[in-house]
Amino acid sequence: MTDIDPGNDLWERFISGSSSAFSELYDAYTDVLYKFGMRYSADSDLVKDCIHDLFIDLHSYRGSLAKEVNVKFYLLKSFRRKLHAAHRKSSLLNFNSWQAEETFGINAFAFSAEHEMIVDEKQREMLDHLALEINQLPERQREILYLRFNQDLDYEEIASMMQISVPTCRTFIYRALKQLRGKLEFSSIALFLYWV
Repeated sequence: MTDIDPGNDLWERFISGSSSAFSELYDAYTDVLYKFGMRYSADSDLVKDCIHDLFIDLHSYRGSLAKEVNVKFYLLKSFRRKLHAAHRKSSLLNFNSWQAEETFGINAFAFSAEHEMIVDEKQREMLDHLALEINQLPERQREILYLRFNQDLDYEEIASMMQISVPTCRTFIYRALKQLRGKLEFSSIALFLYWV
């Protein structure tokens, strides 16, 4: 497992009853949760509702929450369950994970704004090609790549979140990277993928 999240001090203050820590926690993680949720659903209101429901539950049960957690992982995992529960109720949840979101102005596989500013036209074309190839991977591979490389979760956390074994998680990532290397064989992106 990864080291304890830097938000752990904030988390401890929150579960000890600090209302300011609750607000700070909400402010610190809502954007992450929203972007994560929009990869599962095109329904922005549903995603926002699930975020609010999650924080209401956290506030209600804060006295019984564990003190030592990886806050980001805990919130993502809890939020993912909320989204799946909402899906069962509404049947609106679709994993459109790597499709472009107008709200954020990003390509399907999200490259940060910093990447966008520093890359030249040739690099931008290569990143667009990589995003296109990622979009063609099976859904579970796309989701695992997103959790691993966009959310920096480790294999154990991803396996727990997706309810699969760690070896299965590693296999999904290995196969996804192998497939991407094969399709991008002659580009400099393929050289990068060999080192991942």
